[in-house]
Amino acid sequence: MTSRRLAKIAQAILETVSTTVLLHLRDPRISNVTVLHVDVAPDVQSAKVYISIMGDEKEQALCMHGLESAKGFIQSKVGDRIQTRYTPVIKFVLDSSAKDTTDALRILDELKAERETEELAQEPSSVEEQSTGEES
Repeated sequence: MTSRRLAKIAQAILETVSTTVLLHLRDPRISNVTVLHVDVAPDVQSAKVYISIMGDEKEQALCMHGLESAKGFIQSKVGDRIQTRYTPVIKFVLDSSAKDTTDALRILDELKAERETEELAQEPSSVEEQSTGEES
């Protein structure tokens, strides 16, 4: 199969899984899920759906368990959307890159705030030095 066709199938799976998780699943365990991207096998019999789940490890594990429980329903929605001989078997893969990026940005913001606080604390002494230097 051409890579263009695989890309179209992957995009259709991504849209279907995202919509299904957002609108059709009523499982309270499944929340704060973002579908990042989908890798489809060349034979279109399996697909890895990379997801990001915001929250601590307990919430992530609970959400993954809920997604595994809803896998059959999600696969049926994918089968309805893409019309291929085989409906791909979906495997959810937790991708922590989005959460890691958010954590890194938060740490950088904290460091920036600390640096600004230190600079403000040092400013009055430098202003006093400038005023005494001007008097001489």
